[in-house]
Amino acid sequence: MQNPALNPHIVLAPVENGYLAYDSASEQVHELNPMAALIAELCDGSRSVEEIRGEVAPLLPEDKSSEVERWIDGATQAGLLIRDGSAASNHRELSAKELSDLAKRLRRGGKIRMAFRCQQTVVKLAADDADAWCYLGELAHIIGQRDDARVAYERYLTLEPDDAEVKHILVALRDEAPPSRASDECIQQLYERFSSFYEKNICDDLYTQAPDRIRELAQAALGDREALVLLDLGCGTGLAGVQLKPRAARMVGIDLSPEMVELARARNLYDQLEVAEITDWLRRSSDRFDLVAACDCLIYFGDLRQVLVPAVSRLNPGGAIVFTLECGDRYPFRLTDSGRYAHHPDHVREVAAEAGLLVVRLEEGYLRMEYGAEVTGLFAALKKA
Repeated sequence: MQNPALNPHIVLAPVENGYLAYDSASEQVHELNPMAALIAELCDGSRSVEEIRGEVAPLLPEDKSSEVERWIDGATQAGLLIRDGSAASNHRELSAKELSDLAKRLRRGGKIRMAFRCQQTVVKLAADDADAWCYLGELAHIIGQRDDARVAYERYLTLEPDDAEVKHILVALRDEAPPSRASDECIQQLYERFSSFYEKNICDDLYTQAPDRIRELAQAALGDREALVLLDLGCGTGLAGVQLKPRAARMVGIDLSPEMVELARARNLYDQLEVAEITDWLRRSSDRFDLVAACDCLIYFGDLRQVLVPAVSRLNPGGAIVFTLECGDRYPFRLTDSGRYAHHPDHVREVAAEAGLLVVRLEEGYLRMEYGAEVTGLFAALKKA
């Protein structure tokens, strides 16, 4: 029988406590523990199975030496090894760039934990690569490794100290007292990066229901009223505006991101669009509206009084405010590890009562997907008494 050798399509990527064996032909990944990794290294085509067993046996319990041959047989069936005396070993140390590319392929294939382990090796090889640390933090966040995410983002900030978004996320990861809202710099940086693929991501990948919910909430609050004067807070690219436009006599959109406002402008939905921070705009404005909508905008605010109180002053009699939130189980709200705020329903009721608003509808339900899990939303329709 010919000597076992690593399949030429296999690349071994060293990770903590072993290897990832990546098959570039089938895009399958095998996880190898330290002993399996050692056997794979010895399978270079120059040794017989008996010779490999002889080298590994001293490291195994006396009754386990036969496991070496069993593992080699299994690895051959899985395509990890081949029996070809002419095959050369493909084992080599991958560069940081190659490992980084592998981590991204693994993530795209849904193998997030493997991608995380691979990225851990990347930052060891490229300790001064800010993007590598940021990506490690993101992967750690996805798999719920909060401490690893915190350490990675802290290292990233030493290299990129002006990243307001990561500073905001670290407040949550450090379990510090949250700020009253995400900073202007955080929102602007986030959506400067996000704007180019926002709609594909939020609609096609995350299956958001927020714009549809805004339409339903408007119907619940105002019935079939038409020719409304509408204000779309945090209008983004205009996804909620598309849902509201058929009922509008006039529609104003406000957003802090210049990039998102330009995308909304291309839709030709709004009679007026402005780049502004919404609470400042509400306090400065003298305009009156029949409906104020905030689609996935208030997730960047803690205490909702910041927005709802000035918004009430802009409502016509019988006007309504409708908005979507992420639902939280901690009263009144908490800053999540994603950098967004999750609100308790009792906080919405409390602020509504203080602002003189009647709760027409307040319900929980599916909002969107995030990292393969459903996000529970909180949907509110409040009407001016």
